[in-house]
Amino acid sequence: MDATLDLFGAASPDGAWTVGEVTRQARAVLEAGLGPLWVRGEVSGFRAWHSGHWYFALRDRTAQIRCVMFQKDNRRLPASPADGMQVFVFGRPTLWEEKGEFRLTVLELLSTERGGLWQLAFEKAKAALQKDGLLDPARKRPLPLYPGRIAVVTSKDGAALRDIIAVTRRRWPVAELFVIPTKVQGDGAEDAICGALALLGRIDRLDVAIVGRGGGSREDLWTFNSERVARGVAAVPVPVISAVGHETDVTLCDLVADHRAPTPSAAAEAATPDQGDVTAELNHLGARLARGLGLRSERVTQRLDRTLDRLGGAATLRLERQRHRLSAVSGRLDALSPLRILERGYALVRDAEGRVLKRVAQLAPGLAFRLRVTDGEVAARVTDS
Repeated sequence: MDATLDLFGAASPDGAWTVGEVTRQARAVLEAGLGPLWVRGEVSGFRAWHSGHWYFALRDRTAQIRCVMFQKDNRRLPASPADGMQVFVFGRPTLWEEKGEFRLTVLELLSTERGGLWQLAFEKAKAALQKDGLLDPARKRPLPLYPGRIAVVTSKDGAALRDIIAVTRRRWPVAELFVIPTKVQGDGAEDAICGALALLGRIDRLDVAIVGRGGGSREDLWTFNSERVARGVAAVPVPVISAVGHETDVTLCDLVADHRAPTPSAAAEAATPDQGDVTAELNHLGARLARGLGLRSERVTQRLDRTLDRLGGAATLRLERQRHRLSAVSGRLDALSPLRILERGYALVRDAEGRVLKRVAQLAPGLAFRLRVTDGEVAARVTDS
């Protein structure tokens, strides 16, 4: 009890602590006694610096903590938080020595709403695309039945490309495959994919395009949730098949594309017919065509036979009618024939020059003439007038 309080017992050799020594000591004590932890609160005073670092306060009804999230950590997030947003942050408590401020160095940040910042950014971009009609099912184009040229926009080193090539060669080897390599994740991926999509319009006689990549985390696939990339897909002049990730992954590119495939292999199957099926179908069509032509030929033959029968009957009838008419005319002509008159007992008188003598006055005594009867001619002479 008699001990005197030593005000400088823990001080430096100069007899007092410096401000820097106090803040360093306080930081060491704080970081040793309070490890990384999750904190829930409301974002306030958010600022994004040119360096890429984020500065904000996390508060509730009773207190607030100043926070910093460095660019190397926040670059993984799809969007920055807004003032008033309720979030969970995971960070290390520390002391900012230069200002003597208690601070939380944030390593992870999640929205308290379902899906976090990822889902919020997704819904925001989706709403913009919906407003412009890019999600309208009516604008989706049908895939060509027998494509001659197929373009693939994906990583040249990924399994997705190998799967697409293998499936295409097996199902439809006659197709030409154009590979446009691009980054599919990380820094610069968004620009690279948009540039690759723009090149599709320069491929002559292109029939269909496949855009995608293999599976990965939500962060890995996020480039395909970019509104800019989705608009690039919508602007491609030919039908587009989107194949991003696995069956459970649905991105904005999937929603905008003309056709969504659950995997890259499924995209190749959707883009190509199976050559075996096509061959079988062609054989079936050939058989149907042969049967159809045979049946049609048989029908034509039957029609020709019926036509010939009708023509033959009509010709026979016509000939019969003509024969009857000829017989009638012949009868009339025969009735008028001089020979028929001679058969009835008449005779025809001709002089030496062949002139017909019709009157008595023409038959002078002594005139020689010929008398035509039914069966021939006889010579005669007038003996008396």
